Amino acid sequence: MKNNVLDTKDYIVFLIYFVIVAAYGLYIYNKKKSASSGSKDYFLAEGSLTWWAIGASLIASNISAEQFIGMSGSGFKMGLAIATYEWMAAATLIVVAVFFIPVYLKNKIFTMPQFLHQRYNGTVAMIMAIFWLLLYVVVNLTSILYLGALAVSSISGFDLSVCMYAIAAFAIIITLGGMKVIGYTDVIQVFFLILGGLATTYLALNLVSDHYGTSGILEGYHVMTQKASEHFHMVLKPENPNYIDLPGLSVLVGGMWIVNLNYWGCNQYITQRALGADLKTARGGILFAAFLKLLMPIIVVLPGIAAYVLYKDGAFQTEMLQDGSVNPDRAYPVLLNLLPAGLKGLSFAALTAAVVASLAGKANSIATIFTLDIYKKVFNTEASEKNLVVVGKITIVVAMVLGVLIAPHLGIDKKGGFQYIQEYTGFVSPGIFAMFILGFFWKRTTSAAALFATIGGFGLSLLLKFLPLWTDLSFLSGMGFSVKNTAGIYEIPFIDRMGFVFLFCVLGMVLISFLTNKKEAEAKGLEIDAKMFKTTTGFAMGAILIIGILVALYTVYY
Repeated sequence: MKNNVLDTKDYIVFLIYFVIVAAYGLYIYNKKKSASSGSKDYFLAEGSLTWWAIGASLIASNISAEQFIGMSGSGFKMGLAIATYEWMAAATLIVVAVFFIPVYLKNKIFTMPQFLHQRYNGTVAMIMAIFWLLLYVVVNLTSILYLGALAVSSISGFDLSVCMYAIAAFAIIITLGGMKVIGYTDVIQVFFLILGGLATTYLALNLVSDHYGTSGILEGYHVMTQKASEHFHMVLKPENPNYIDLPGLSVLVGGMWIVNLNYWGCNQYITQRALGADLKTARGGILFAAFLKLLMPIIVVLPGIAAYVLYKDGAFQTEMLQDGSVNPDRAYPVLLNLLPAGLKGLSFAALTAAVVASLAGKANSIATIFTLDIYKKVFNTEASEKNLVVVGKITIVVAMVLGVLIAPHLGIDKKGGFQYIQEYTGFVSPGIFAMFILGFFWKRTTSAAALFATIGGFGLSLLLKFLPLWTDLSFLSGMGFSVKNTAGIYEIPFIDRMGFVFLFCVLGMVLISFLTNKKEAEAKGLEIDAKMFKTTTGFAMGAILIIGILVALYTVYY
């Protein structure tokens, strides 16, 4: 095991990455200054991003430390099944491109609270705006920042706090340039992310093949499927100890759809990349992101499985330990520390790129929601375009400072990075998605019903989470809807929990809508035309290809 230090060659490679991103960002910023400088241009890069910039920005914002570190850790722990988050996202992106984006663009929706205000009322919009700000800062921004700094620290040997401050500062510099700078620098970030990620996967597969006396990455992969065959199933059975995280067929026909549709279709952080483009460009970018999603498990899951195979055969016995027990989230940093000089710098740059891009995207979304949906509506209704941009920039700095201050105190590293984010956002995802989907496609939905989904969905999620403490849920185990946790108590897997809460919210919203003012609901309906959902032949062919690949993957690795 090499020491967690960087060689001179690593610093050179990382410096090249930093200079390229910074110089290109400065070029885009100066070019942008001569054009429009309004708030919509700053927050949304209105009409400026190409399809490939949108697609790259979607992936760069999505892939961060929780994937590189957390998902690799889950690959070590449970295997290829964790890839369902990536592969089901590819199918979800197609749904979002066909049905969600046309509604947003047709109705000139620029923020998610704006949609709620336009479709329901100001109360629902303001509650959700405040909630989203808290969620983005306390859960998302902090986890990206802390896990990213933890990974960078374990690879470079730098102090954790220093890494956190440096990453936050780099992200602020990128974010202050606005969405156009973020969007185009994300193209470079994704290039380094994929190149460095593939280098780590190549090393991991070679390590396996060398360890077992064979040669080549294909042989290494073949050995992995033999030595850890249990790690190559996409759909887990109830007796699998990881069933509580990925409950069987729910990843195909249940709560996983709620996770993904809410994330990719009702999330300011993500949809913002496409809201400034025309429909054809937005759809092209989302389809490009779907293709890149198919590639992600190769980069973030396979290294974790490789580390597991080697660990099981006696390697990394001390490196994988933390506080006396095995920490799966150490799998990826352990592999990175084995890379030769130069390549380690490339992978270090890839990890940094993933973290910085995600932080920049998240901070921009925080600034957009606060500035357009809270500051302009509550504090200064007559604010000028220039004033809104200034407030947005101040919000970015404040949000990042808050993230740096509170991240070390949340115990994120002890919860398991990837699952930490999924479960905590899962408390509210079902209610939000129910509110959006009915708001889109059922004119009868009322504001009272939306308010019920917001508060009732969160309340029921909490109830189902803590219900096992008061009631024995073993009677649900026969249907696969409850499983023993590490304490021996039967609980509902959180993905199934999300499915139940979503159905409850939809049912409640329908009943409340029938009992409340019909005219109020219909007056708030969105402009929707069936022709909006028609796609080009090129998009349809790309979508069919992606679905075909997914069917093949789930057939082979079922």
